[in-house]
Amino acid sequence: MDSARTHTSPPDDVRFTAPAGRALATEAVHAGRDDLAAQGLHAPPIDLSTTYPSYDSRGEAARIDAFAATGAEPDGPPVYGRLGNPTVARFETALARLEGTEAAVAFASGMAALSAVLLVRGSMGLRHVVAVRPLYGCSDHLLTAGLLGSEVTWTDPAGVADALRPDTGLVLVESPANPTLAEVDLRAVAHACGSVPLLVDNTFATPVLQRPAEHGARLVLHSATKYLGGHGDVLAGVVACDEEFAGRLRQVRFATGGVLHPLAGYLLLRGLSTLPVRVRAASANAADLAGRLAADPRVARVHYPRIGGAMVSFEVHGDPHAVIAGVRLITPAVSLGSVDTLIQHPASISHRIVDADDRRGAGVGDRLLRLSVGLEDVDDLWDDLDRALGERAAGAVSPREALSRAD
Repeated sequence: MDSARTHTSPPDDVRFTAPAGRALATEAVHAGRDDLAAQGLHAPPIDLSTTYPSYDSRGEAARIDAFAATGAEPDGPPVYGRLGNPTVARFETALARLEGTEAAVAFASGMAALSAVLLVRGSMGLRHVVAVRPLYGCSDHLLTAGLLGSEVTWTDPAGVADALRPDTGLVLVESPANPTLAEVDLRAVAHACGSVPLLVDNTFATPVLQRPAEHGARLVLHSATKYLGGHGDVLAGVVACDEEFAGRLRQVRFATGGVLHPLAGYLLLRGLSTLPVRVRAASANAADLAGRLAADPRVARVHYPRIGGAMVSFEVHGDPHAVIAGVRLITPAVSLGSVDTLIQHPASISHRIVDADDRRGAGVGDRLLRLSVGLEDVDDLWDDLDRALGERAAGAVSPREALSRAD
């Protein structure tokens, strides 16, 4: 939706609940930690072991055989860090609860997570992917370049059903999309997929704003580096899904080694506890800034999704690179979802790897800027943007100045 909104997050009467019936905010704090009190612990422990002693080699062999058959998490004590880690498992349990899925499998990055999904489907001879642009630039490149042997058909949401083939293994959408914030009717797309799994990249929305599994998605992808971690200090990816698919993902993770470090798992579990508070506070700032930008004559167009959230994209009449160079409080950097505000020029960085014509065709123009809004005071953020946007036309005043004169 190309507009400025005053609403910032789900209405107050929306109370996402987990299967246990607890509210999302409660699950965010307690999921993955339910056993701590019985152990006499308050903070989750960090298990940094790469290997684990076992004097029962027959039992260990049986657990490895079971994992090889189904990918199910081994019963009993851990075996080896590439098979699984107790600290990472806590994060996986918590994220699955928040997304409302049976399981979740964590990886070393969001791209490692997407690669694992493609490898699972490719191993079944289902290498064709139907995808809707825009996607994150590296996701787009991974599909377009066929680096994992996949073949992609790009379509709009209405064309998904017609694009399916007998060898289609996956339908991939991102909503809200990176970086235009375009939204997809997930329920309609899931219906169009039929029996083909729908993967929704939910990085921008997080389970605070939407849970794609409730709309028919079988797979929910996160670059956990972003909002799930929330502090710009962890690199990770995760797929929330049913247990059957999770088993295949664990087998690929074991074979390829794309494991998540236990310390990252700990930081992600800690990040989830404040996820609802951070997303709602940052969303309030983002909606405020979207409104100010939409009213500014130096801004040609503002993109802010109906669902809300903490991401804003806007197109300027002037030089976008001058805006990047002009910020002082806001950090000019890639990534998003941190407590501080970041700005970047997608055509130069996050989507540079996408063919220029494809990039522009997906709405990623050369004057588009992407803003990941953090938790700073919104007036301070606006003052920084106002300066970076440059001189106003003769006689024009800033929104703050207009408000001051009205008072």
